[in-house]
Amino acid sequence: MEILTGKSNPKLAEDVADILKHNIDQPVSKFEDGERRVVISSPLRRKSVFIIQPTGRPKVNARIMELYAMLDAARRESPDEITAIIPYFGYARQDRREQPGAPIMAAVVARQIFDTGADRVVTIDLHSEQSMAAVDRPWDNLYASKVLVPALIRFGINPRKTAVATPDKGGFLRAIKYAEMLGTDKIAIAYKQRDIDLSVASKALFMLGDVSGMTVIITDDILASGSTLFDAAAMMKANGAKHVFGAITHGLFLDDKKTGRTALGRLDESPIEKLFITDTLRQKGRIRHHPKIEIVSVAPLLADVIYQIHTGEHMDGRFR
Repeated sequence: MEILTGKSNPKLAEDVADILKHNIDQPVSKFEDGERRVVISSPLRRKSVFIIQPTGRPKVNARIMELYAMLDAARRESPDEITAIIPYFGYARQDRREQPGAPIMAAVVARQIFDTGADRVVTIDLHSEQSMAAVDRPWDNLYASKVLVPALIRFGINPRKTAVATPDKGGFLRAIKYAEMLGTDKIAIAYKQRDIDLSVASKALFMLGDVSGMTVIITDDILASGSTLFDAAAMMKANGAKHVFGAITHGLFLDDKKTGRTALGRLDESPIEKLFITDTLRQKGRIRHHPKIEIVSVAPLLADVIYQIHTGEHMDGRFR
């Protein structure tokens, strides 16, 4: 077995390798003109190769190109199997044609990953699982609830006084799973309307469910500008929630270009007491050290999955 990683999130890859007690190869460098260079030093012939590379901000396209280059370089060394582990899948939100003349970029990227050399893809909380249908190849989508729910319990969440909320109807199944894992049957939904343009802004409109006097955990897969989450949090508080927490898989923390507001600024102003996110994306210091943010590592989840793929063990326990 060999583990490779690019420049996207080397700390996460190193943590995975440490758990597996295995060395890691970081073969990516950069030419002066910005082009990526990949030279794999480890022998790969007849081995299982795992490439850990989130393809998220701030340099989405560069991270995707690094992944393509590592896949091609690895394939040329005749390994038994190559697994691309992509904790955050860039372009996943472009999973449908919003309007005539637009591509389905999630499908474009997925096809290229397999065409370049991947035998299998592993993702975490893919924005839309319909993206997996773009390719008829092995694709395992894992769920961050496996690490976020234990973190919430360790924090002291009391399931008997807790409701799980989703900021849109599309996250209802995720909310159900969180509720099941926490041991509560209370679920709330905040509906939103998203602008169909280049903005990442959304607006929460109304809510279903009773959260009066409850601790509310709002779950979602992605925090972009934070508008959806923070609008939902304000709505929960206005409807009588005693405490509000967030449990988000991928923290993008983007600025809202329409309003000029930052995600961290909105978090400071929001009623959310603690925001739990994972380390699928590398975060800046101001996010890592923010008093309202708790980062939970997916490294144990990924290490377990790598071990199971490598040994041939069944993976059902890692799915929702």
